[in-house]
Amino acid sequence: MFYAFLASLPILVVAVFLVGLRWPASRAMPLSLVTAAVLALFVWQVPGLQVLAFGIKGSLITVDLLYIIFGAILLLNTLQQSGAITVIRNGFHQISPDRRVQAIIVAWLFGSFIEGAAGFGTPAAVAVPLLVALGFPPLAAVVCGIVIQSTPVSFGALGTPILVGVANGLDVATGFGVDSVVQSAAVSWKLIADENIAATALLHTIGVRVAVIHLAVGTFIPLILVCLLTRFFGRNQSLREGLGCWKFAIFAAFAMTIPSVATAILLGPDFPSLFGGMVGLVVVASAARRGFLIPAGEPWQFPEKEDWSADWQPVAEASAKTARTAADVADTAQDDVSLSLIRSWLPYLILAVLLVMFRLPQLPVKEWVNHPNVTFAVDDLFGSTADLKHTPLALPGTIFLLVSGLTFVLHGMSVKRYCKAVADSLHTTAKASVALIFTVPMVQIFLGSGGGTAGLAKMPIVLAEQMATLAGGVWPLLAPFAGGLGAFVAGSNTISNMMLSMFQFGVGQQIGCDPFWIVALQAVGGAAGNTICVHNVVAAAAVVGLVGREGQIIRRTLPVFLYYATFAGILGLIIVRVFS
Repeated sequence: MFYAFLASLPILVVAVFLVGLRWPASRAMPLSLVTAAVLALFVWQVPGLQVLAFGIKGSLITVDLLYIIFGAILLLNTLQQSGAITVIRNGFHQISPDRRVQAIIVAWLFGSFIEGAAGFGTPAAVAVPLLVALGFPPLAAVVCGIVIQSTPVSFGALGTPILVGVANGLDVATGFGVDSVVQSAAVSWKLIADENIAATALLHTIGVRVAVIHLAVGTFIPLILVCLLTRFFGRNQSLREGLGCWKFAIFAAFAMTIPSVATAILLGPDFPSLFGGMVGLVVVASAARRGFLIPAGEPWQFPEKEDWSADWQPVAEASAKTARTAADVADTAQDDVSLSLIRSWLPYLILAVLLVMFRLPQLPVKEWVNHPNVTFAVDDLFGSTADLKHTPLALPGTIFLLVSGLTFVLHGMSVKRYCKAVADSLHTTAKASVALIFTVPMVQIFLGSGGGTAGLAKMPIVLAEQMATLAGGVWPLLAPFAGGLGAFVAGSNTISNMMLSMFQFGVGQQIGCDPFWIVALQAVGGAAGNTICVHNVVAAAAVVGLVGREGQIIRRTLPVFLYYATFAGILGLIIVRVFS
């Protein structure tokens, strides 16, 4: 019990100082890193070079993550500066005047597509301003943007929470025993040819199980979304008006979740949210234009702007800043009125095609970008089990940069506009790096704390053994809450999976059930945790000048997290009991 408490200290430090005392990440995360390093050195008695090796590994992973973030944000800013985002916004407005329908199409479907392509909170940066431009109260727009940060998040940024978070959390590339684990769990999802079939099968089967759970639980998210709108932002504050849109909401949900599951089975964890959002957007937008399942009667609208509550809008200074930003966007649109809807969407279509080309093993592109000549790799750094591997051309960041450059040409942008997009992207990425440069090395030291002279297992394993003793067979019910807590604390589903996957896997082994299901529940809970993640809420609120209103937002999104984690846990408990 004592060592389990010590092993939990790096996480508790973040919870207490970052969340409880509201320290900035620049202060709280270094303290967590120091805590993990001190425990590894002086309690677990891990050699100093091993701690350093895993710290360096974490730093390299951070570089990869920041590269992805920069590329995603650069593409978004390029489209903003070219005027394409304005054209896309106007296209959404013409589909339906009903605010419930607009919220589902823009936040749920377009947001899922952006999540699949970029992740890392980017959907809020895209969908929230679009909703405000359509006439949504800023607070309502932020709630919409945060609520959908659940179902598609597990496969955000081309499956980064699974392919980076779970993969590094379970350390699938450095002797975690994947081969024996795959065989013992009777994995059947070996549909992707790869040089490391065991590791690929492991991530593939987890991805399929995550998608199945999201299909069951996430299908109701669009309906919950419109109910929140009508209850908190409607004239009558009525849930009935939200429930009146249930047919369209369920239709839109299945239009995204069913293709997502099919993609997870056929292609793996890279594309479910990307393709699910894309297919759903095309199908539902086309159906909405024809009035299919649109609620009868007058289109549902918000109250007149003069009747909006003061809490729904930015404070005066932020409101002025938002107005100036809107004016800048309008100027950009006027400079590029020749952009058609097809040309505006073309970069996203090119992005989807290139993402597939870079991932499919049947095409030579995957072999080229992973060629040893363009790969940096070090095995057993400083004699430890930490392996370093850096394949910059294979990362999604490279594709984002390429599409951004193509957009510069296709949209006839000026050099000044493009340079502004680059500058804004560098600024945003620099702000995102503050937490990551300390968090990821902390997680890697946490995971690499085994083999010390104290004879203790790795910190997550020590935690797992204690949690298995305390929770026993009901742990599947609690696993999503643990994943959500990790995302809430660390600010990322990827980091939550990286930090807790081995812990969850260990609990699954301790209680005698299929550990892959427990890791899948971790990934689902980590995705749901984005709805209450302080970092996501702050970032989304800042886009529309609502800094300081984070508490109001979380109070409205907390029930969504509780719903998601509870029903995922109940479903997981049933599945584990049946399969066990």
